[in-house]
Amino acid sequence: MHDVDHIRRAVARDRASQVVDLAMRLIATPSPNPDGDTRAVAAVAADLLRAHVPGVEVELHPGAADIVNVVARIRGHAPGRRIVFNGHLDTYPLGDRTEWTVNPEGEVAHGRLYGRGAADMKGGIAASIAALAALAEQRAHWAGEAVLTLAGDEESMGPHGTKYLLDRVPHATGDATIIGDAGSPMVLRFGEKGFIWIEITAEGRAAHGAHVHLGGNAIDRLREALDIVSALRRLPVAMPDSVRDAIVRAKPVSEPICGAGEADVLSSVTVNIGIVIGGTSPNLVPSTARAAIDLRLPVGVSSDAVIAMLQRQLDLPGITWRVLRCFEPNHTDPADEIVARCAAAAADIMGTAPAINMRVGGSDARWFRMAGIPTVVYGPTPHNMGAPDEYADIAELATVSRVHAFTAFDMLTRGNRDE
Repeated sequence: MHDVDHIRRAVARDRASQVVDLAMRLIATPSPNPDGDTRAVAAVAADLLRAHVPGVEVELHPGAADIVNVVARIRGHAPGRRIVFNGHLDTYPLGDRTEWTVNPEGEVAHGRLYGRGAADMKGGIAASIAALAALAEQRAHWAGEAVLTLAGDEESMGPHGTKYLLDRVPHATGDATIIGDAGSPMVLRFGEKGFIWIEITAEGRAAHGAHVHLGGNAIDRLREALDIVSALRRLPVAMPDSVRDAIVRAKPVSEPICGAGEADVLSSVTVNIGIVIGGTSPNLVPSTARAAIDLRLPVGVSSDAVIAMLQRQLDLPGITWRVLRCFEPNHTDPADEIVARCAAAAADIMGTAPAINMRVGGSDARWFRMAGIPTVVYGPTPHNMGAPDEYADIAELATVSRVHAFTAFDMLTRGNRDE
């Protein structure tokens, strides 16, 4: 009988050079969103999978005219569970190229991988491809399937990537999902806040600024509506104890990485008034004004409850509003097997246990959780994400790849037999 621990070590060996080579190829193929064209990078990803993962089955799935997704699958020695790795091929736009001090299409220096998408998330994709390759090399020692799904529209939070695959490709779903999106190897994420984007429009009556009695100031009406929305920050939160306790326990590790105040943000409704437009001149009473707001909802606050409250409270003269986008808060039970096994794998690889926490930002993890699939996000720290000189630490990418491989192997071996 083969020594399972020996095989586990082979699966989780350091593949840093492979991860860098894979990531450099992906970064060298731009895929900014907007415009959201992932045809070229999907073709590159498919070629890399065929070249690096023995016995892989690769399919391309166009979700829209320019949005192409990739699904890769390997099979073990016998039927069993299916573990899904997930990533997104699109990136933020490059921005002003003159502000970059390194090559935005990939450069390695001082232990760092630079380039647009290095951290978010072509580096994470490369880590998952290397993990898939490690599993393929040991396929005689595990049962079931390992699948990698690569989506084309995550940055725009659209339905043509991961959602499209979950709806149409049977093996894009599984028993658990691991996503290498931006984060930190020291923090394993089991859930994320929901969000509602709303737009408020105020109508008034134009007049000269000296004759305000003849007009109706749309900005004043908008300010009243914005005060109502801002008060949602004080909304009570019926958060499950398991989630609240995890946030509290993670705080000493997570906040030094992600910023002081993260725990409070994860536990409350946040309101960001991102756009305010109104008026044309100081001496004119504005007849119209508009604002766009990003509401983030913690676990324990439903979008239906917030929208119902807004419908009541924004029933004001001259005010109309609409929902632009809406997703519920979502989480996997912190005690779920995928959380426990990924945390154990990270502790084994790093020599220290990661914090287990929620995530403030959104990701495609929500699509899997909405489909009832336990999901974790475990990826590299994003440096300058969306800004010039974006980079990820190569050592972190190597750690992420090893943890992905280790976790999947344990899910496909120990999880397929009595322990």
